[in-house]
Amino acid sequence: MYYELMKESQLVKEQDIRQLQQTVTTILSRVQHEGDAALRHFEKEFDDYEPETFFVSREEAAAAQDLLPGAVVKELDFAIERVTAFAEAQRSSLSEFEREMLPGVIMGQRVVPVQSCGCYVPAGRYPCLTSAVMSVIPAKVAGVERIVVCSPPGRENRINPGILYTLYKMEVPEILCVGGAQAIGALAFGTQTLQPVDLIVGPGNQYVAEAKRQVFGQVGIDFIAGPSECLVIADDTAKAELVAADLLAQAEHDPNARCALVTTSRAIAESALDEVERQLRDRTTEVVARASWETNGEVALVETIEDAVRFANEWAPEHLEVHTMEPTVLLPLLHNYGSLFLGEQTAEVYADKVAGTNHILPTGGTARYTGGLWVGNYLKVITHQMVETGASLMLAKLAETQAAYEGMDAHRFAATIRLELLAAS
Repeated sequence: MYYELMKESQLVKEQDIRQLQQTVTTILSRVQHEGDAALRHFEKEFDDYEPETFFVSREEAAAAQDLLPGAVVKELDFAIERVTAFAEAQRSSLSEFEREMLPGVIMGQRVVPVQSCGCYVPAGRYPCLTSAVMSVIPAKVAGVERIVVCSPPGRENRINPGILYTLYKMEVPEILCVGGAQAIGALAFGTQTLQPVDLIVGPGNQYVAEAKRQVFGQVGIDFIAGPSECLVIADDTAKAELVAADLLAQAEHDPNARCALVTTSRAIAESALDEVERQLRDRTTEVVARASWETNGEVALVETIEDAVRFANEWAPEHLEVHTMEPTVLLPLLHNYGSLFLGEQTAEVYADKVAGTNHILPTGGTARYTGGLWVGNYLKVITHQMVETGASLMLAKLAETQAAYEGMDAHRFAATIRLELLAAS
């Protein structure tokens, strides 16, 4: 009976996924073939939004500052400054070179930005005001010539003023008030009024994520991000109230968010559970956070801190916090995470908002093979070579032999003809 129920549940889930995929395929197809008319259709259907134009003018973006408290403006300015500084430090770590790798064989690499990118900035349950900063600033630092931002209309049929102010401050030239899979389609295929881009980055809901998956190949993407995640490693020196606060900070993102505590201390495990319940009752976002915690929350008790490290590396969380007596000792042992926060005073919320590292990060275990969004996503490392006459003779003989063995006769001849010409000269 249990197996039959599990099988039925899996079938329902697969049906939901197929329905999602088909819905997104339909949206993308219409945007690809109908352009702006499809955007108007879907924005009316999904957001009850019927603007004269989807493009936001520079003047409208500038006016967003007047709708914000002065303190918020200052904090957004600070976030832009910090994210820029970190992205610049990342960019400086990438270098070009040209070297003589063998006598007469000169090789090198260049670090070149993509020419255009589209940044999707979500504004769902909560408008994350610095989400645009996280995707736009690395693009600017990388040197991307053309940056387009799409963000959906809110309840007031406009981009959230906090998000719009950051776009104005960062001097984004093309801003469109359009969201969902249709926005991804417009960025990938272009419309009558929008040129397509080369790369699409940024998080979004399941429709946005599926749309990015489907247009990959037509354009590049950063990665496909899912619901937010946080894992805390704690020993007996941890403070349960801080652990609980940081877990719930992620839980309130989404009912599907995943949060976990792995600890060597039974006392901390029990205290953290009590603290989560106490703090939930005080949060205005209790409904969402409780749904996330009760469905996806996890507390694991392990014997040693090494066991906790193994647990974390297998979990591969988006956000990983270390609340231990000597957090930096674990740094070389931890390999799979989107972003790491060492010490109880290093709250994940700082990076979410203003600290400077990027908050667009891998989820769902994908931190096993990729990191978060960074300036390198907007750069191509491309190689070049130049071979002098003497070296060409040597390489031609080697290439001729290999190509002949492979049966690739045109390859062989491209080497042989050079040997003949060199012999004749």
